[in-house]
Amino acid sequence: ENLEAVQFLKDFNMAVADHHPGCFTLAEESTAWPRVTGPVQEGGLGFTFKWNMGWMNDTLKYIEKDPIYRKYHQRNLTFGMLYQYSEEFMLPLSHDEVVHGKKSLLDKMPGDNWQKRANLRLLHGYMMGYPGKKLMFMGGEFGQWNEWWEARSLDWHLLDFPEHAGLKSWSADMNQLYLQERALWELDSRPGGFEWIQCDDAQSSVVSFLRFPYGHDKALAFVCNFTPVPRHEHRIGVPWGGTWKLRLNSDDLKYGGSGVCPAMEIQAEAREWDRKTFSLPLTVPPLAVVVLEGFPPPPPAQEESPAPAEGESGRVLLDEENR
Repeated sequence: ENLEAVQFLKDFNMAVADHHPGCFTLAEESTAWPRVTGPVQEGGLGFTFKWNMGWMNDTLKYIEKDPIYRKYHQRNLTFGMLYQYSEEFMLPLSHDEVVHGKKSLLDKMPGDNWQKRANLRLLHGYMMGYPGKKLMFMGGEFGQWNEWWEARSLDWHLLDFPEHAGLKSWSADMNQLYLQERALWELDSRPGGFEWIQCDDAQSSVVSFLRFPYGHDKALAFVCNFTPVPRHEHRIGVPWGGTWKLRLNSDDLKYGGSGVCPAMEIQAEAREWDRKTFSLPLTVPPLAVVVLEGFPPPPPAQEESPAPAEGESGRVLLDEENR
């Protein structure tokens, strides 16, 4: 161990916090050093966030595979939750993954050009729902074909094509959802903010989970279909009854998708599923993620004591006078 270097990092992070409140520091660290984001006073290094390199490697390995083989690698999507709460994580799709022959994010995706774009939208949607802050390197948001090269600009001309403009719109709408929904960031590092719905359906390669804000006063359900086959009448368990509304669908035509769409509103059925009391039947589009929102039932109204009938108090006084 380089104890002097460790102490420098602690002193540096404390100085940043003292002199520039609100600034944050990030660590790219792949040796499993413990408590990188732990407070210095408690023996940590004091970084604000740590890149989740395990999530990045596992997720890219999974998404780069042909969908027919993904069912054999379901663990790549689920293993990260075993250590999710050990640090304050950031999910990195950084410049390191789009240089030196690694291909751009879009070009990493399997399939024809349409499937590549659908897979990229799916990757970004899955990333947005997964706990952790988000880091996406420039060009990934609109599907640049070329690797990044510091000596040239991005391929902005691609935005003249509807397919790439659709990718950009998808990125923008996801960011807007992120800003609007506390469930996507309030409890990133707390177990109460995330719950698997289905994580073991490897055969159909459909993964679903819930995100909650503080207070659990609503939920967002992310349903991800990692195959090019629409899943009709796919059922997921949900914690509450009532109406669940569609917030986003990456297969929407405006994003360059095929237009397969679940209903805008889905009524939960009192049918137990996935260890939940209620469930939703829905169509999950191919190579797509759909986001639904639901709310818990309102608390039962408290019964109030009935007010005295009009004239009752007057009769009491009259009776006393007659007595």
